[in-house]
Amino acid sequence: MKVLLDLQYLNVATTGIKTYMMELAKAAIQNPHPEIEWIFSHDPDEQAKDNTHKSPKNKFQRLNYHLDYFRWKEFQLPDMIKKHKPDLLICPDFVSPAAKLPCKRMTVIHDAFFWEMPQNYPKWWRTYFLGLVRKGLKEPTEIVTTTEFSKKALIKHLKTEHPISVIYQTPKSLGTDRDSSILERYNIGSKAFFLHLGTFDKRKNLPILVNAFKEAKEKEKFDFKLVLAGGEGQSIQMNDFPIVENLVKELGLQDEVVLPGFVSDAEANALYENAYAYVFPSENEGFGIPVLEAMAAGVPVIHSDQPALVEVSKGAGLIAKTGSVTDLREKMILLAKDENLRNDLKKRGLERANDFGPGKFIKAFQELILSARP
Repeated sequence: MKVLLDLQYLNVATTGIKTYMMELAKAAIQNPHPEIEWIFSHDPDEQAKDNTHKSPKNKFQRLNYHLDYFRWKEFQLPDMIKKHKPDLLICPDFVSPAAKLPCKRMTVIHDAFFWEMPQNYPKWWRTYFLGLVRKGLKEPTEIVTTTEFSKKALIKHLKTEHPISVIYQTPKSLGTDRDSSILERYNIGSKAFFLHLGTFDKRKNLPILVNAFKEAKEKEKFDFKLVLAGGEGQSIQMNDFPIVENLVKELGLQDEVVLPGFVSDAEANALYENAYAYVFPSENEGFGIPVLEAMAAGVPVIHSDQPALVEVSKGAGLIAKTGSVTDLREKMILLAKDENLRNDLKKRGLERANDFGPGKFIKAFQELILSARP
């Protein structure tokens, strides 16, 4: 069975899709199957380093990227298929070519955000992108998604007869390096801190976390800091970083809330290693990779009651009501006071994280691939 994995999108991916693509490629290399031959459209490491289209500074640069992406999907990728003659094409970035292909397809649609949260995307771009998604589903395609929750959402919005399979992904491999200089640089090594690591997308509900932290400090003797690490949201509509930054100033929390921006894997390891707890108040997730990263690092987790997160954590996290400052505040206070609860969450989190290794991730793909044999 010859399988072509489309990795072109790695040249701009910065969030969970990048993790998905990189970990799938690495797992395929590290876990060979005698009946599967993998062909990568690009070298994953080299493609991820390509900065040609990253962080466009104007409309012309954004348009140039979209044209490049369209050329790849509709012309260059079909040409590669003609050259290599794979039995199966896997597109892990929502979009498969609209052209008729001589092979079967699997398309990974990670979540239903584009349908459920239209306010977070430019109208023209959302219309264009959803058009690409639907055109790529015209031919027989196996859709792959990340959770049972996402599957139900896609069935509702796509109204498709294509089969949809759930494959739990694996969190990002952060390696073993530790860069503890970040603790000294932001003066967070001497005080316990709550951590959120991820982009400042609006759906992450980070203003709610800041307000909950402020109220916890006012209600109790709450001698903690709050570290919000990660890059800005992916678009003007989605970016909450300026809002969070202004809120921190308005609440007088400049000395208590740390905004270090994007951090390296080595810095992320140091933050996870020293965090008192990880807090993830997101209002909508298809999976929730940071929850598993934190659990794997032995960090207790507080997360919202968003269904995908409840499904992934499976009782190993402390659940707070989505969008409620009061409930999130109380959960943070509870965890700060109850060391037995904290230790129990650490133990359950480590056990749950073991269910999401790269071996299980690729095995599920291998089984689905082999089931697609002619």
